[in-house]
Amino acid sequence: MPGTRKLGRPTDHRKAMLRGMVTYLLENGQIETTVTRAKEVRAMTEKMITIAKIPDLHAKRQVMAYVTKESVVKKLFDEIAPTYADREGGYTQIIKIGPRRGDAAEMVIIKLV
Repeated sequence: MPGTRKLGRPTDHRKAMLRGMVTYLLENGQIETTVTRAKEVRAMTEKMITIAKIPDLHAKRQVMAYVTKESVVKKLFDEIAPTYADREGGYTQIIKIGPRRGDAAEMVIIKLV
């Protein structure tokens, strides 16, 4: 279930961070982050893509309530969602890249398939 990990942050900070990361992932196609953050971002990104596969006003408003940039919402509805029209899920891929140098946190690259 998305949103069950606390990530060591207060609720408002955590929600803002995840919204920003989902927006950045949809905008650029891939991001580098830690394993636990990537799992949360994956869940929310897949929800946004699933909602965007239905091209109506209600779906657009639901996505705009979460994604922070209007240009990314347009890209999601015009480019990203149509490519996954025949797919039932699994829109993202997590690839482990090893520990971070500073604190040895396990790092991953999360990208759109």
